[in-house]
Amino acid sequence: MIALRVIGRLLDYPDEALFANQHELHEALATASELNERDRHTLTQFITRLCARPLLDVQANYCELFDRGRATSLLLFEHVHGESRDRGQAMIDLLDQYRADGLELNAKELPDFLPLYLEYLASLRPERACTGLQDIAPILALLAARLQQRQSPYGELFTLLLTLSGAEIQTAALAPQVAKEGRDDTPAALDAVWEEEQIKFLGEQGCASAQQAAHQRRFAGAVAPQYLDISQATTRSKGL
Repeated sequence: MIALRVIGRLLDYPDEALFANQHELHEALATASELNERDRHTLTQFITRLCARPLLDVQANYCELFDRGRATSLLLFEHVHGESRDRGQAMIDLLDQYRADGLELNAKELPDFLPLYLEYLASLRPERACTGLQDIAPILALLAARLQQRQSPYGELFTLLLTLSGAEIQTAALAPQVAKEGRDDTPAALDAVWEEEQIKFLGEQGCASAQQAAHQRRFAGAVAPQYLDISQATTRSKGL
């Protein structure tokens, strides 16, 4: 699926190469048979609007949106396992999946980085790519809802990914729950993260309990690693 490769590039950190070669993205979309005219137009407009802005502004917005806090992280397992030990094994399993399909990572990104995962899916047969998207559809819906609440144009990309997956998930059904979430990218929330990191270096007795207390303060009223119960918003799609 060419569209997955394009969306993956748009979800990666914006750099000069993206802006200089935006015409290649437009040309690729022209051959993306998996997109209907409306969705192709949506992607085309997104690229045009993105690259019309100053690069430094786009980069700053990207970092503020995806690198501050956990709620809109592009690391898939952040939304499933949080900081639990299961996350490490999930990473290993995903790496094994990549290698089984002939993909060896030579980049610094973690294997669950969404743009990397989309690049991997784009190399597979369409039916397998759809299955791969369906596997992460609940995460895509959650991110779409959060980005829509923040009125970010990036939400359009996640809506398109859901469309391509064929999964029947009602993103709008998540809006009320998302609206009740506390923000984890505020100065107070980020200060709590810094405080937790400092505690990790203390050698005094009671360090473990202090660290746990800091962790609880960090997420009080905010998102938790297992973010939402989306069972009410999800109906199993064909093939799942």
